[in-house]
Amino acid sequence: MPGPHAPSDADRRLARLAQAIEHEIIPRLMMAHRGAPTCPTVSLDGPALGAHDVEEFARLVLESDEDAAQACVETLLARGVTVEAVFHDLLAPTARHLGELWNQDLCDFTEVTLGLGRLQRVLRETSAQLALPAAAGAARELDRRILLLPSPGEQHTFGLVMVAEFFRRAGWDVTGGPWENGEDAATLVGSEWYDVVGFSLGHDGHVDRLAECIAAVRQASRNGNVVIMVGGPLLGQQPEVVQRVGADLYAADGRHAPAMAERIVSRHGMQN
Repeated sequence: MPGPHAPSDADRRLARLAQAIEHEIIPRLMMAHRGAPTCPTVSLDGPALGAHDVEEFARLVLESDEDAAQACVETLLARGVTVEAVFHDLLAPTARHLGELWNQDLCDFTEVTLGLGRLQRVLRETSAQLALPAAAGAARELDRRILLLPSPGEQHTFGLVMVAEFFRRAGWDVTGGPWENGEDAATLVGSEWYDVVGFSLGHDGHVDRLAECIAAVRQASRNGNVVIMVGGPLLGQQPEVVQRVGADLYAADGRHAPAMAERIVSRHGMQN
């Protein structure tokens, strides 16, 4: 029999109900009654894209029709917001925000998958419309090739897709990874020449597997001086992981990743 101060079964059920109302039902009701999502109103001369803009754009991606997110991005670009700012300050944080909504049980798997799919569509269509011929031509003279892959075990690849777009815009020849063709990383680098192999890492439980994968890539690569680049939110929190996995560089910002990779590849070339 419970003591005079021990909670009864009814008390425990009431506490669980209160917790569910506070952490799940109320946030869902707040999201549902905030009104229709709107496109951020920032412009070239206005404030930078912020957390509120990300939240609104996430709602736009989740709740609106197929074309609403793309129309919003085109509006921002017409106001003078750069495509790099849209990619880095809006699309990437929105993808992370969708993941947070999923972790908090505010969105289900289907909703998040749909939202990420729409973000990838916006990314592809925007990049295709705003290619940079001069930069692309200059980089193609160097014949730089990069292979981008998720770390073994990683499920989220939107950030990697975005990095691929930055490299394409800089003129690099970009190849996708195993999520496209199912091949092993070592097999890919053993069959074709790559200047750089980039991995995205988002979970500390995948560090050891990534270290093994990178060691296998170095051993199998046709390019004996292949540069290994890593990126992802985990590296910003645990920079020592870069050395643990055996990478050459960490790209914290996808906008700067092509230039960083080019510097190291060029340095390796001069040493040969």
